[in-house]
Amino acid sequence: MSTDLRFDELGLPLLTLRMLAVDFPGLPAPAVHVSTIYPNRLELSLYDDMGAFEPWRTALGIAPDAVELREQGERTRVLEGSVDLAGCDVRLIAYGKRPENGGADA
Repeated sequence: MSTDLRFDELGLPLLTLRMLAVDFPGLPAPAVHVSTIYPNRLELSLYDDMGAFEPWRTALGIAPDAVELREQGERTRVLEGSVDLAGCDVRLIAYGKRPENGGADA
């Protein structure tokens, strides 16, 4: 992390966020994270709504085979994919409950 980083150096992820808000206003609102640690990254997180992942994945152009499904602890399922949009690393992450029966119906 750079202590010398200026706010305008976060312009790429903020501009990308603005573009996504204009281009896809009807998609479910994600939690948004921009960090000085990764100044060219925009993270979009969806909580408790795994169904919101697919429309976002499609809108961002993330290939289905580029999506990782993993378990986090005993109760949480995580979907994650990323794409480069004009130099911005856009990460899409969805967190949801793991099915009670071990995943047979997922």
